[in-house]
Amino acid sequence: MSDERAFEERRMRRGRVLVFIGVVLLALNLRTAVAAISPIVDRISVELALDPVALGVLGATPPLAFAASGVIGPFIVRRVGLERALVLAIVVMIAGHLGRTLAASTLMLVIATIVTLLGVGVANVLLPPIVKRYFPHRVGAVTALYATVMSVGATIPALIAVPVADGAGWRVSLGVWFASALIVAIPWVAGLLGRHDQAHDAATRAAEAVETGALPVAARLGVVRSRVAWSIAGVFAMASFGAYAAFAWLPLLLTDLAGVDAAAAGGLLALFTIAGFPAALLVPVLASRLRSATPLVVAGIAFHLAGYLGLILVPTTATWLWVLFAGLGPLMFPLALALIGLRSRTTEGAVALSGFVQGFGYLIGAAGPFLVGIIHSATGGWIAPLWLLLGAAVFAIPALFVLARGETVEDELERRAA
Repeated sequence: MSDERAFEERRMRRGRVLVFIGVVLLALNLRTAVAAISPIVDRISVELALDPVALGVLGATPPLAFAASGVIGPFIVRRVGLERALVLAIVVMIAGHLGRTLAASTLMLVIATIVTLLGVGVANVLLPPIVKRYFPHRVGAVTALYATVMSVGATIPALIAVPVADGAGWRVSLGVWFASALIVAIPWVAGLLGRHDQAHDAATRAAEAVETGALPVAARLGVVRSRVAWSIAGVFAMASFGAYAAFAWLPLLLTDLAGVDAAAAGGLLALFTIAGFPAALLVPVLASRLRSATPLVVAGIAFHLAGYLGLILVPTTATWLWVLFAGLGPLMFPLALALIGLRSRTTEGAVALSGFVQGFGYLIGAAGPFLVGIIHSATGGWIAPLWLLLGAAVFAIPALFVLARGETVEDELERRAA
């Protein structure tokens, strides 16, 4: 009997190692689809003649696809289970990358991009529950790792897309990410094949539901009625709104308002992006060690307000400092990812919470570039758009109070049902 127990423990350890490798590889590929096309648009346009409408669709697709995935991801999990749903998302990613590589028309490129980003979006939603299931006592550390790796992955296409396209063509440049996605699938498929049969998986999930008593409540009420869920979603929305608007408009804003040249504006956008690296490393770990998330929410709001107030009041003085502060504001992003695991008690709760938080957050994020552009066109300046960006902090205000307690979504729903 002890031999069987030892064998089972070794099997579980091997399974966790495969999952850990899979999490890292997947995180490295979750932003490449977003960043792979823009550096080589001019090279693609020679063959496919991308017009402004197509470019606008390609630019708006990521946050909209990610928002839709907040609904799609939990639905697929309910049908096939968590691990199988993630493997399916990776297969969709692979198919989309291949479609982009072989696209013979602009329409095919746009459709393949939508397919790719839906796969990426579902994987986005499912990673926090995967971490919750396999690393329940290391949620902060594993989230910090994959959030950092995700940030690193976003920078790789900018470095290699143009050289590869110049040397071997734009199709090969996009094909690199098809090959990379194939590699991502290996540990997940291997882990899935090594698991017990589906009946055993279902029994395991049912046992977890009975053991915690949380699933009936979550199924009956839903996270949409949870103050904890809305607070985490607000944290994520603030980060998404500011980040997507900055990526779209910050260089032009700095050129017009602060008087910097195009090269300096590009460097400041890079500073905005790089500022998130230390936050991705530290914030999830701190969130797992602090009983209350309020100090981290306060820090994120403070950086956000300081950055955009500086750009409003004294844009030409210490411009780099205001951009740095604004770039530290999105520490809310890794904080929200960590809180998905830390404020859920079960894997099922984490799936529901992740879908809601990311669906709502990315939907708000998608509105950022459009609203900033509309207000800039209407006013002819950047002060009003900056006030809008400043006001995005309102999304996170409820979290200051609700997340002060260490309550999970399941605890809250059970308490309210009682």
